Amino acid sequence: MIKAIVKDNAYNDSVTLMLISREVQKLDGVEDVLVGMGTELNLDLVKMMDMFVPELEDVTPNDLFIAARFDESKVSMDDLLAAFNDEMNKKKESGSGDYQPPTLDSALNHLQGANMVVLSIPGEYAAAEAENALRAGLNVMMFSDNVKIEDELRLKKMAVEKGLLMMGPDCGTAIINGVPLCFANVVRRGKIGLVGASGTGTQEITVVAHQLGEGFSQVIGTGGRDLSETIGGLMMIQGIEALMADPETEVIVLVSKPPAASVEKKIYELVKKSEKPVVIDFIGGDAESIKEAGAYPCLSLEDAARKAVALARGEEAVDFDGFDASEADLDQMVEQAVAKLKPEQKYLRGLYTGGTLTDEAIKYLGENHAIYSNIPLTPDRDIKHLENKQGHICLDLGEDQFTRGRPHPMIDPQTRTDFFDSHVDETTAIILVDVVLGYGSYSDPAGAVAESLEKARKRVGDNDFIVVASVTGTDQDPQDLNESIKTLENAGAIVMPSNAQAVRLVDRIMKAAAL
Repeated sequence: MIKAIVKDNAYNDSVTLMLISREVQKLDGVEDVLVGMGTELNLDLVKMMDMFVPELEDVTPNDLFIAARFDESKVSMDDLLAAFNDEMNKKKESGSGDYQPPTLDSALNHLQGANMVVLSIPGEYAAAEAENALRAGLNVMMFSDNVKIEDELRLKKMAVEKGLLMMGPDCGTAIINGVPLCFANVVRRGKIGLVGASGTGTQEITVVAHQLGEGFSQVIGTGGRDLSETIGGLMMIQGIEALMADPETEVIVLVSKPPAASVEKKIYELVKKSEKPVVIDFIGGDAESIKEAGAYPCLSLEDAARKAVALARGEEAVDFDGFDASEADLDQMVEQAVAKLKPEQKYLRGLYTGGTLTDEAIKYLGENHAIYSNIPLTPDRDIKHLENKQGHICLDLGEDQFTRGRPHPMIDPQTRTDFFDSHVDETTAIILVDVVLGYGSYSDPAGAVAESLEKARKRVGDNDFIVVASVTGTDQDPQDLNESIKTLENAGAIVMPSNAQAVRLVDRIMKAAAL
């Protein structure tokens, strides 16, 4: 049986509705369910799931719908609706009870003196609200995606003219005046300022610097398209200029995938004018060009953090491509890991939630191993070319192809849980994972990984695999860094101090085991 219910003009945010979909699907007899707003994307998903029914013909983006396929001998649509209402009530009860203004104007009336707005609304409405905010003299952080690139360009030009920040679209991480926004970790204030077009890359740098005892003046996000030819790096440049002028910032860090050539040139010209040292991690970018601009190139996200910390302390910024552990301890780790493998265990399974962390892993491991991915180094290493999963895999599970109709795996671990079930088997030798803590992330990502490992071990029997993990987090994050590490170690994982060190260890194990 396939049925749908439509609730007119009943807006709720997409993440909440996706999480509710997951809970409703747990009802006995429910085969498939999608709870969402009547956007074009969601209606396409319903059609792909073969659940489009006449009731959905006239649905609008302002309408909420529940579409389901179920066994009517076990469950009814009334049961699904009751479960939906129960989950909605739980969400309301778990809220803070604070006033939630329905419009920007009412928000400004409620919080007079505010100078920043964070937007997380459907992309088709986000540009108009951002424009209203900029016209009102507000800085903007736009978490929303699916915003037209011409709207992004127009909004960023307006922000530059007004001397404001327009972070986004699809900006997931910022820390402004010490306040973490969206996906961000709790780090101390300090002398380092950062501008990033990379969410988990920014998080990794901030937490490593925090763990080394330094902190951040400001962490400014740009959104992933900012350094494209079309946008021209408008917000990266705006952010650099702001940090150059900021008396609390003594060191500047830039992190992004390599910019478009014309944008890169503009950034380097600006960096040359900086009286403050600048550390640049354009992941996979040209180190010599960075040096020519008078800046410090980086070998990894961790290396960027270490160099920024050294410069903040007036010390020499040297390359770090090693380990915190001693060579003797590393040799023992590798020897013990390889000893547990059986002949049929041949393959790496990198199951990442952070895109930049995935990218860092692939770029390093890809130098010595054939790594297949959904974000491959070269087209021939695209995951679609790998037959029967017989090869090394490293996936960014937060990419759109895996998150259509479901929350990002940093919010809800189910996507990674599903890939543990489908991609870890008797041929798996090594599992490489990231665990990202902080605001916005799932309440216990380490626990979710531990549960997946326990299930996988039961499934593969005697073929125990090697698990290498890193935790992007601090001692002040709500998930508790130390407890997260302990949970992973109790689940049999080797927990390394950074993603870069985890990847290097995996490389050593793969070479030692001739994988």
